Amino acid sequence: MTPQDFLTILSRAAILKTTTRHCYTQENRKESVADHSWRIALMAMLLSGEPEFQDTDMNKVIRMCLIHDLGETFTGDIPSFEKTDQNVQTEDAQFLTWANTFPSPQRQEWLSLLDEMEKLQTKEARTYKALDKLEALISHNESDLSTWLPLEYDLQLTYGQENVQFSPYLTALRKCIDQWTLAKISPQP
Repeated sequence: MTPQDFLTILSRAAILKTTTRHCYTQENRKESVADHSWRIALMAMLLSGEPEFQDTDMNKVIRMCLIHDLGETFTGDIPSFEKTDQNVQTEDAQFLTWANTFPSPQRQEWLSLLDEMEKLQTKEARTYKALDKLEALISHNESDLSTWLPLEYDLQLTYGQENVQFSPYLTALRKCIDQWTLAKISPQP
């Protein structure tokens, strides 16, 4: 990879630093896609010490977490409750077109990761996907309730449930997040 190729890829990826998501941070600023991707990668790193994940290639999971939303550099972020199949197809196609311009061996690595992520057949891919969903829930719980849409009160308790079921640890984490959500949305005395 030439230094110019390197900088070109980084310049495209930098768009995620200013691409905002639906969620707000604790400081009441719009969360960026880069904020979200960074924290998912951090979550994967934290899991690497858990016995359940000792046989999981967490380096690969972290790589998946870091690249998973780069298609949004082309389309912006569309909240899951608004995203259509056509939105997904457009984002995926543009991401693949971009990744196909990478030099070797980066092109092969990224295309292989994207394929594995799409199929969700490996523990690594299922782990990245679960962390993606869980991080969104955590971010919403950290947001002020005034930033929530009415539909999010139910969605917060159902979103991504199926993505954690393969893992006892992630299922327990999800239950903890749900308890936090219920405490947050319960009327205060």
